Amino acid sequence: MANYLIIAAASGIGQALTETLTTKGHQVFLTGRSEDKIRPLAEKYQAGYAILDATDFAAVAAVFEQAIALFGKLDGVVNCAGSLLLKSAHLTTQAQYQATIDASLTTAFATVHAAGKTLAKTGGSVVLISSAAALSGFANHEAIACAKAGIIGLTYSAAATYAFNKLRFNTVAPGLTATPLTQSLVNNPTSFKVSEAMHALGRIGTPADIARAILFFLDPANDWITGQVLAVDGGLSQVHPRLKA
Repeated sequence: MANYLIIAAASGIGQALTETLTTKGHQVFLTGRSEDKIRPLAEKYQAGYAILDATDFAAVAAVFEQAIALFGKLDGVVNCAGSLLLKSAHLTTQAQYQATIDASLTTAFATVHAAGKTLAKTGGSVVLISSAAALSGFANHEAIACAKAGIIGLTYSAAATYAFNKLRFNTVAPGLTATPLTQSLVNNPTSFKVSEAMHALGRIGTPADIARAILFFLDPANDWITGQVLAVDGGLSQVHPRLKA
């Protein structure tokens, strides 16, 4: 049994990860931005929880300490925070850009910042979430591509900095995944059909697909892996399938 902190656990991927970890007998400490979303999840899985603005460095570090106080030790941390903005650069306002950067990149940096402060003596696994949009060019993804590409650079650098401490940093880069965040795309028949066709394996992802990949990086059996980006995207970022007639 291991102990894990999940930031933004009420997200689609966060909920799937919570279920995956607890089903395997692990303990989890959950965070969310609002009581009404995170408390029912924590009660369902009998988990500790905290309300958290994951862009606040001090608040994130405090949650790390809170989880350690509860468990005695943290074996891993996953940051599931993020957002989705599909707009070309010239139509994106500065406020929209900043909000996109904050939701994904700033929360990821705050996670790394806290991990470096609190886990450097014990080691462990930190998993961040990027996107296939950071690995390949997609129209109208400029802001989100900036944020998610920054997470990849952050992963590489943090992995190098903290390798001596046996503190591992890896990233999962999903393709389009059916979550509350992507409902506008998934529920639109035209967008859904186009999206399916863009994924070489012929379907979009599920939160469970992403949770299993995160679990791989968290697993202590895989402790010789750090500084890696795993695209879990049905081939979206690298594979261009033949078009159906």
